[in-house]
Amino acid sequence: MPDPFVVIGGDAAGLSAASKCKREAPERDVIVFERGDWISYAHCGTPYFVKGEVERLTDLLSLSPADAAERGIDLRREHEVTAVDADAGTVAVRGPDGAFEQPYDELLLATGAHAVTDPIPGASLDAAFSLHGLPDAAAIRATLADPDAFTVADLGGDPYLDEARAAEYGDLAPPETVAIVGGGYVGIEMAEAFDAHGLDVHLFQRGDALVPQFGDAVAEEVADALRANDVTLHLGTEVERLTGTDGRVSGLRCGDGSTLAIEAALLGIGIAPNVGPVADTDVELGDSGAVRTDEYGRTSVDDVYAAGDCAEMTHVVADGDEWVPLGLTANRAGRAIGATVAGELTEVGGIAGTAMLKAFDLECGRSGIVDHDRARAAGFDPVSETITAGSRSGYYPGAEETVVTLVADRESGRLLGGTIAGEDRAAIRIDTIATALEADLTVGEVERLDLGYAPPFSPVWDPVLVAAKVLAGKL
Repeated sequence: MPDPFVVIGGDAAGLSAASKCKREAPERDVIVFERGDWISYAHCGTPYFVKGEVERLTDLLSLSPADAAERGIDLRREHEVTAVDADAGTVAVRGPDGAFEQPYDELLLATGAHAVTDPIPGASLDAAFSLHGLPDAAAIRATLADPDAFTVADLGGDPYLDEARAAEYGDLAPPETVAIVGGGYVGIEMAEAFDAHGLDVHLFQRGDALVPQFGDAVAEEVADALRANDVTLHLGTEVERLTGTDGRVSGLRCGDGSTLAIEAALLGIGIAPNVGPVADTDVELGDSGAVRTDEYGRTSVDDVYAAGDCAEMTHVVADGDEWVPLGLTANRAGRAIGATVAGELTEVGGIAGTAMLKAFDLECGRSGIVDHDRARAAGFDPVSETITAGSRSGYYPGAEETVVTLVADRESGRLLGGTIAGEDRAAIRIDTIATALEADLTVGEVERLDLGYAPPFSPVWDPVLVAAKVLAGKL
């Protein structure tokens, strides 16, 4: 009997791999080490828990420890893997009962990522938050609650919740003004969440555009949506530090010398991959700092795999290694690696960076390469068009304007990427673009796609087809 398949990390990639391996090879021992209490939860749902649309923390769980045990997985929570010895085929583990070494036959790094806060002095003050996990979500929602009415049970986190931390934040006076530092996914979604609690919301972005990975057209639409909902935008403004009073955040200072009095802050300035356990090994890292992997999720070290937010994957357009930390990417790669370890060599698949974002009523989507400089770096000569078209037949109620940008290679006509924004089922239309990218379609081929039509759902010419038609004419 071989040594166990050991997985470091009990979230999307890790438990997908463990579950698939046990399903296909029930005789294999599978051990999952998770340094925290929570496993297999929906990171992307945390802003909506803070907002109150998701009632209980446990509603965000995909798999419970009992479910993992039922599948035959040896799940060990509160066990942190501190180092990997690839030569010996062991990992060093620190758990509640002390430190020990665990042998492995195959090893999966599914260690995820962590929120970046270091560049901002004052990030450790009370009511200065990042949002990367359920404990953070619980602390933020507790802070927003009326302390006279709040109970820890309101969060619905039993039995995994850190009740002491939640109670500490629940005792704080709720804020009236909040500063969000960073205009990416978390910043935009949390602006909506804070607004739902009646806060005066200020969003600071160092650059001149929000969600820059979505391109200029979407950035303008998102800015308009936030302003229409009374979010004050501070674009081109770098936050220099947070200031505090009696240990709690009470203000911020910007690089231009301006200040703002606040009672809470959210730092959404990015995340970084967790690669500490392999820091002293020959596991190769990519330019992003995440682990470099091949088409099967294998690293540069034999019998060591990586998946999820700690790993790079192959981009279907740029045809190079990219770090795109998203949930589907993690689940899909973990499942493939679990099948490979069980004996069926399975590719993890490529990535297009397909993502969706909600800014109040505005829906946004993006896929592929949108930025022209990045396209040129990948060897393309980019050309793009942005159009506005109706989401339904003009005579049918509920139609809204949908803004679509498509980017293509001038010489080959190949579609390189696209973005969408609108208030009527706009985001889901990005899947048409993502599918076209996976299939290496040209803009002309996209224009000729036989997409569905009915007045309540789409005009005869879907907005994606309109954009393709216009861009094909330009080409």
